[in-house]
Amino acid sequence: VQLQASGGGLVQAGGSLRLSCAASGLTFGGYGMSWFRQAPGKERQFVAAISHRGGTTYYADSVKGRFSISRDNDKNTVYLQMTSLKPEDTAVYYCAARALFGTRQAMGDAKAMGYWGKGTQVTVSS
Repeated sequence: VQLQASGGGLVQAGGSLRLSCAASGLTFGGYGMSWFRQAPGKERQFVAAISHRGGTTYYADSVKGRFSISRDNDKNTVYLQMTSLKPEDTAVYYCAARALFGTRQAMGDAKAMGYWGKGTQVTVSS
């Protein structure tokens, strides 16, 4: 199983980025997907999650209204559209897959995720 995140970069505060996570080696439509992030010196933090067919989404309070998660099961890809970026959004962003899509708490539990990608760096300058 491979989850390849891409789309990170350097952006000014207030700007936008779209992250992608391409999956292979698994039946993508059978997995709930989450995005997490980790800033230097901090714990990995839940960002957003989406159910197998995209009908249910969850967001961390810190990104609600600014970030949007979506997926294209035909392309085996999950996206994270990030707008109104802030310096505190600076982190390495990871996608993760979980076979059983659960509650917000479950999809936000890093230990409960089955597969992880390597991450992509997002840096927001002030």
